[in-house]
Amino acid sequence: MARLISYFYPITKKIESDINGTLEITWYNGKKHLNTKNANYSYGSLQRILKFGLEKIELSNVNSVLLLGLGGGSVIQTLRKDFNYKKNITAIEIDPTIINIAKDEFQLQNNQQLEIICADALQYIEENKSTFDLIIIDLFIDTQVPKQFLDLPFWENILQRKSTNGVILFNASLENSMNTELKTIIDYLKTHVYKVSVFEKVNNTNTIVITRPL
Repeated sequence: MARLISYFYPITKKIESDINGTLEITWYNGKKHLNTKNANYSYGSLQRILKFGLEKIELSNVNSVLLLGLGGGSVIQTLRKDFNYKKNITAIEIDPTIINIAKDEFQLQNNQQLEIICADALQYIEENKSTFDLIIIDLFIDTQVPKQFLDLPFWENILQRKSTNGVILFNASLENSMNTELKTIIDYLKTHVYKVSVFEKVNNTNTIVITRPL
């Protein structure tokens, strides 16, 4: 019923999170979205933005994915349905409320191909020694990437978690132009012999960064 009514006007349910503040689950035009006050977290513009990035990657060479920042899980849906990716995904999400929403509202569950871990992405990257063929970094609190994920120590650890021929997809910014921190990250990656592709104003908003070995 909510799906049908949403074609006429949006239906929104609000859930409070200690980490992300007020989260909104909204039915709109027959589709359910997860939003904050100022940003889409899943199944809206964010899904289109990350799909744009995934289209630039040769997923047939990817046997393992690390997703930092789960949201409602729309990038997992994109990988499974749009790219027929059936291999292993490890998703790290610090907010247990977000994880419950992903499971209860968007039917995302742990299985043999998906492991959802409630953890701080920074701590996970520091402590976990596994490597991955694709690392997707989508870490926002509302409209901002937390500062610790724009600092070089985080990126030093990211490079250690990437397999030899692995790829990094970074949803980097909602700003209209690159900030100083992002430029520093890009320069750092280039000095480590990586090809860095930068796409600004994806979906008229976000900056996407994709890093590959030369």
